[in-house]
Amino acid sequence: MTTTNGQDPATYDVVVVGGGGAGLGGALTLARSRRSVLVIDAGEPRNAPADGVHGFLTRDGIAPAELLELGRAEVRGYGGHLRGGRVVSAVRDGDGFVVTLDDGGSVGARRLLVATGLVDELPDVPGVRERWGRDVIHCPYCHGWEARDRPIGVLATGPMAMHQVLLFRQLTADLTFFAHTAPPNDDEREQLAARGIAVVDGEVASLTVADDRLTGVRLRDGTVVEREVLAVAPRFHPRADVLISLGLEVTEHPSGMGTEIAADANGQTAVPGVWVAGNVANPAAQVLGAAAAGTWAAAIINADLVAEDTQRAVAARRDRVPVGSGAGVGEPAAGDRGHGS
Repeated sequence: MTTTNGQDPATYDVVVVGGGGAGLGGALTLARSRRSVLVIDAGEPRNAPADGVHGFLTRDGIAPAELLELGRAEVRGYGGHLRGGRVVSAVRDGDGFVVTLDDGGSVGARRLLVATGLVDELPDVPGVRERWGRDVIHCPYCHGWEARDRPIGVLATGPMAMHQVLLFRQLTADLTFFAHTAPPNDDEREQLAARGIAVVDGEVASLTVADDRLTGVRLRDGTVVEREVLAVAPRFHPRADVLISLGLEVTEHPSGMGTEIAADANGQTAVPGVWVAGNVANPAAQVLGAAAAGTWAAAIINADLVAEDTQRAVAARRDRVPVGSGAGVGEPAAGDRGHGS
């Protein structure tokens, strides 16, 4: 395996692109299986603005950075390698791949696990991005408990708005649905009325803030509706540059929540030797689910490598054992016999 400049890169059984929950979960499983594994991480975790990771059994509320550092330490403890940097491309090279980083370096890999996460496409409303992950949130399971019983608004921007507002109704009785660019139909208005959810028609112009906290939602006509928390449903787009460089395509998610990279239940893509895990494959996955997906994909990758290693061993044995030599099935060739045979 050689690079375009003729140099031989270090080659690993698996290169993991992305060092979040999915990538580190996969790397840990691979390292524990005694695979040579390298995690390449650009250092841009999606949940960096959040105060804590929630719904993660035994780690509920842990700071995102602390969780990642614990994961890195575990991977290193089993002999896994970690490298900072951004992968700009991956190309097929024989039976494996050459992965190129933005610093010009490259590494070889027999298999790839891509866990680069996603990018949130937020509504173009002043104040939303600035307060994202604090008092502008989207997931009732990630942040809903912390917002319970407070005045919450839901900004309607697409097909997920009704689903989102009804979930947040479980967390507070003081809930307002801002119709914005996706007003509810008659049936939806009936559902909202039945659940005691106020509907405010008209487009939202901006958010109001005082003392570094959200205080309200301003409409285009100047009306301000007091709210302490705003839920929005961003469109989700996978960080897919490395996958696109391998020939994979980004397609629309069936739910309308954004785009995705298609893969099977094991995370295997249409490109042999390439797996995906976490939000790059499942935009709805929380950290615990992403880590589990990385772990499962890693187990499948290891089994795939075991099968390849076995095929190579069989081929090598046949090369050593002449046809008709008398070495039967299950009987080791002379070079394979242990001491004292």
